[in-house]
Amino acid sequence: MAKICIVDTTFARVDMARYAIDTLQTLMPSVQIVRRTVPGIKDVPVEIKKIMKEENCDAGMVLGWIGSSITDKISYAVYSLAIQLVQLELERHIIDVTVHEDEAENEEDLYRIAVDRAKKHAENLYLLLYRPDVLTARAGTGRRQGYPDAGPLRV
Repeated sequence: MAKICIVDTTFARVDMARYAIDTLQTLMPSVQIVRRTVPGIKDVPVEIKKIMKEENCDAGMVLGWIGSSITDKISYAVYSLAIQLVQLELERHIIDVTVHEDEAENEEDLYRIAVDRAKKHAENLYLLLYRPDVLTARAGTGRRQGYPDAGPLRV
């Protein structure tokens, strides 16, 4: 039975973890989920590291929401690097599911992006753990999370 740690934030405008958890439970009915919620992305790296160690999780997901200001974008760059460092230290996959406030023109599209991204990245986590052959078969196919797939380039 897989154990997945998930950290999300109260800053997010969509409960993306709910959709990720639903997808994981569909793909892995016996999965054990450990979920924590923190105020914002600056709190995520330490929380995911802490619970992955304490709970001995096989992998993790972090779900963040980034505002549209330059300060928010800089904070995301630092956050992303911190998540990478946690992955390297723990030698475990942590899927980063982040939505940027300025990705869409309206709230309906932003909601659709968030839900789609959470579901597709949950599937990616499942594939990383149990079906890496499927990921290999998808190499170079232009798959997207939050948007329709772009498809491969044909040169």
